[in-house]
Amino acid sequence: MKLAETGLTAQEIKDKVNKYMIETYERFDFLAERAKDQYIYDEKGERYLDFYAGIAVNSAGNCNEKVVEAVVEQAKTLMHTFNYPYTIPQALLAEKICTTIGMDKIFFQNSGTEANEAMIKMARKYGIETYGPNRYHIVTAKMGFHGRTFGSMSATGQPGNGCQVGFGPMTYGFSYAPYNDLQAFKDACTENTIAIMVEPVQGEGGVHPATQEFMKGLREFCDEQGMLLLLDEVQTGWCRTGKVMSYMNYGIKPDIVSMAKALGGGMPIGAICATAEVAKAFSAGSHGTTFGGHPVSCAAALAEIDELLDNKLAENAAKMGAYFMDKLKTLPHVKEVRGQGLLVGVEFDDTISGVDVKHECLHRHLLITAIGTHIIRMVPPLIIDEKDCDEAYEIIKASVEALG
Repeated sequence: MKLAETGLTAQEIKDKVNKYMIETYERFDFLAERAKDQYIYDEKGERYLDFYAGIAVNSAGNCNEKVVEAVVEQAKTLMHTFNYPYTIPQALLAEKICTTIGMDKIFFQNSGTEANEAMIKMARKYGIETYGPNRYHIVTAKMGFHGRTFGSMSATGQPGNGCQVGFGPMTYGFSYAPYNDLQAFKDACTENTIAIMVEPVQGEGGVHPATQEFMKGLREFCDEQGMLLLLDEVQTGWCRTGKVMSYMNYGIKPDIVSMAKALGGGMPIGAICATAEVAKAFSAGSHGTTFGGHPVSCAAALAEIDELLDNKLAENAAKMGAYFMDKLKTLPHVKEVRGQGLLVGVEFDDTISGVDVKHECLHRHLLITAIGTHIIRMVPPLIIDEKDCDEAYEIIKASVEALG
């Protein structure tokens, strides 16, 4: 829908949001009217270079033509049905995902936090049914982020801070250990621990990739102890980190992996994939969803995956990520540049606020986000080239110089 079709002004649209919506977001003061490829356009037609990509969602580009066509065609054929009948997009997508990433079984959800809820539930049920009623404990990483529903929020290793504040007691059964500290994870496990759950790259935690030693060590330790390795790839999955899934960078395979964001190309969808053995924990009635595996979202995901794979966007993410991070290291006031593929973070010294950099970039029509006090994060569409990286770099540089 375009603004002209509403008979309203941009300010009237903003006023309606302010009047009727429960706001939990810091709004950027522009109206996003349309988007294409690596750009978003406001109601005046002014262009913004989008290095946020709907929070790592629009990986094959905003309004990718193949994804849009798949959505339109499926919506005309079958918009929604319950999960008792078979549907074509769901069946084809299940096969596509499992064969592409080397997993056995899949369960569809609507979002990343729901996928993580399902992963936690499956691990606990597997542990209790396999080993006994006390085998439900899960160790996660400090400063991790797994979502905002109660199970995933409880798994988020930020007790008493961040998304947990003000909601009362968290779900029992989680412990936290410092990220990339293999011995600390081992020490946090008990005889009741059934799983270790981590992100291959901590996004909200400041863009910290896991080390090879840490990931390999977790896999080996879980195998030795009869525990499961759960990987949250909601943000890292589907080509963002230079491989189809981030765990492929480490030469390991999880027992369960969650995914969402880039999977749907802009349509809401999440999923977990598991080994056949662990997947047996879910049987009729043990878990469910009304909209998970939605025909339109599955059709969009099929088109998105084809675009990501056919256009070798994992390879482009690796190439452009290396190029962009090398340039970012020359920024003034930079303390460290971290990332994997096109999941990129810049940490500045104590004189530069990440939030201020974000707002300065917005004024210059570059969309990025900030984490914590001194960090900015970028997750652009994976179709970007060196010219886009150069433009983003110059805007960030000018923004930092204006602040410093």
